[in-house]
Amino acid sequence: MKELLDMFITFAKVGVMTFGGGYAMLPILQREVVENKGWAEEAELTDYYAIGQCTPGIIAVNVATFIGYKKRGVLGGIFATLGVIFPSLIIIMSLAGVISAFSDFAAVQHAFAGIRVCVAVLVFNAVVKLWKSAVVDKLTLAIFLAVFAGSTLTNIPVMLFILAAGVLGLAVRSVRKGGEK
Repeated sequence: MKELLDMFITFAKVGVMTFGGGYAMLPILQREVVENKGWAEEAELTDYYAIGQCTPGIIAVNVATFIGYKKRGVLGGIFATLGVIFPSLIIIMSLAGVISAFSDFAAVQHAFAGIRVCVAVLVFNAVVKLWKSAVVDKLTLAIFLAVFAGSTLTNIPVMLFILAAGVLGLAVRSVRKGGEK
């Protein structure tokens, strides 16, 4: 029970310290899960991000569920998920009644503009950390550039890029293993 409570508190910390959605949580998740708790390796967390992006729901909630399940099974998944959403639930319920009354004030609009800039920096930091663990050779650089160009220049759903990159990664791995025999 102590480990489940620790999981809830850790993911609640992630949830309460994050503004701007799932992507803004990525650097905080990385620090808490990989560096502080050692519940996942950097590459493993990157895989969870990719899978979390493919599955319905918020990426940070999905990642919390995966990590909780890995550590403690179904109960771990439940506690981690509840931990990460609990702060947002409390904050949203508290603010819902008053936000519309203050949203037209210039000070509130400026505060939200500043928060958006901060979130952009957090997302950028997450991208840099993901880059270091994901783009490790010429092939992964080529995949990155192809997906970046395709997702920027076309309206192809992100899910198709993720599936194609996964299939390509499997194909390359099997060809490389075949060459090692």
